[in-house]
Amino acid sequence: MRLTLLAATAAFSLFATTAFAMLKPGDAAPDFSVLAARGGKDFTFSLKDALKKGPVVLYFYPKSFTSVCTEEAHEFAEAMDQFAAMNASVIGVSGDGIETQREFSTKECRDKFPVGADPKFEVIKAYDASFSLPVAGPVFASRISYVISPEGKILSAVSDSGATRHIENALETVRKWRGGQK
Repeated sequence: MRLTLLAATAAFSLFATTAFAMLKPGDAAPDFSVLAARGGKDFTFSLKDALKKGPVVLYFYPKSFTSVCTEEAHEFAEAMDQFAAMNASVIGVSGDGIETQREFSTKECRDKFPVGADPKFEVIKAYDASFSLPVAGPVFASRISYVISPEGKILSAVSDSGATRHIENALETVRKWRGGQK
């Protein structure tokens, strides 16, 4: 049994592919619109429209209601006043459907920011954030966060399995960007 588990883990590691080609600072951010929920209500989130108000923090996460994804949503919710003070928007995106995102937006995002539903992985793939298996294709989003300038350029990109670094980096990047605008 132990040998079988080890063999399965090794095979999974060998055949799994992740987002090693993550977008880099200075790259153009792919434009997108996605069905999203905030406070349990559906709407269409448009990157183009959000950038008119200021920078956008776009973070991808594997699965709503899992431990680290929930922790990350809580931490972003706690930091929303700081982001709002700098005219920055935040949106989380996963491969979950809109029904799940409605509930997640209320319970875990605490009605503070939207989460997008990308079950076809269109936005996730555009941002090189999909975790894929050769036979199955995209399985879930990798935990990657981007800060996008109002000009549509990537200011920062972080890939980290934990939650905290994403929030800290996003706040620091937006602060530096704001400082450079004065």
